[in-house]
Amino acid sequence: MATIGVVGLGAMGLGIAQVFAAAGFTTIATDAHGPARDSTIKRMSESLAARVAAGKLSAADRDYTLANLKVVETLADFAPCDLVIEAIVERADAKQALFVQLESIVAGTTILATNTSSISVATIASTAKIPERILAMHFFNPPTAMKLVELAPHSSTSADALALARSLAEVAGKTVVQCPDRPGFIVNRCARPYYGEALALLEEGVTATHIDAAMLAAGYRLGPFALIDLIGADINLAATLGLGAAMNNHPRYYAFAALRGQVAAGHLGRKSGQGFTFPAKTDAAADPAIVLRIEATLVNEAAWLLAEGGTSAQGIDTAMQLGLNFPRGPFQALAQHGKPTILATLADLEAAAPPFLKTRYLPAPALEIS
Repeated sequence: MATIGVVGLGAMGLGIAQVFAAAGFTTIATDAHGPARDSTIKRMSESLAARVAAGKLSAADRDYTLANLKVVETLADFAPCDLVIEAIVERADAKQALFVQLESIVAGTTILATNTSSISVATIASTAKIPERILAMHFFNPPTAMKLVELAPHSSTSADALALARSLAEVAGKTVVQCPDRPGFIVNRCARPYYGEALALLEEGVTATHIDAAMLAAGYRLGPFALIDLIGADINLAATLGLGAAMNNHPRYYAFAALRGQVAAGHLGRKSGQGFTFPAKTDAAADPAIVLRIEATLVNEAAWLLAEGGTSAQGIDTAMQLGLNFPRGPFQALAQHGKPTILATLADLEAAAPPFLKTRYLPAPALEIS
């Protein structure tokens, strides 16, 4: 088995380390912050103990996982690693500096992977001596439960590095979807209309409860507002603003006043005790018009991404279903509704859009009927 390294032992890094250790890989892990490093074994033990208590894991498998984990103090101990994944602070300069340090320690064939989905992989690789070894392996939170890994190369990533990274993630039980080095990769980008169009409807006077109820009736596990409340309105706003800035502030990524207002008021969702719908419970109630509007914008965003290359319609559908537990991916929704219906919906929305949202609903070229 290959040796895996994980740098950064917050919730994401700890989860990634547990995934590989549970799969039988010798897993070397560290964190620059002493308390995070020193509490690693305790935190992982507690996570595994909960699974044992729930009957989802045997005591032997718990012990096996912990035996495969080695917490170290210095990067020098990462020398034997075949793959190192960083899950440190979301700053390009910090990730670049870490990879420069690691390149002086690990073998020339060792893959250096970033867990980012918000920073360009090409930017992170730009200061490396061997940029061909650098790629993104974006795990979803919590890594121990979420099956999806988005695998994102930059233009110089080698085929060997891609193949090995995919193989190691698959051995660890993950479903790997390759995606382009574009802002938000697949899930974080293609999810924006799920929230954004719901917020547009809210500002038009439709209630958050009614919108969520419509999506629940259409098979979605959580409505858009319940999902914002779960993630945190502040996190959702930051992701929207970040993607908008990366995409030249296109109206498709507009940050609606209702979302900004929630953040300003401190109504962040579950973590603050009050959100768009939380703590109330929403029951499913069908409204096909709302579902069509939201799914039409999901389809359109996915079609724009597909046109940029580096992925497939099937890959986008798989990523959206696994990354967000959607009942169907955008292209499956397209097949269900049909191109004429999607195009007519987008045309109506564009015609009715206020000036600040003009061009938001223009269809991707791939959606045009030949």
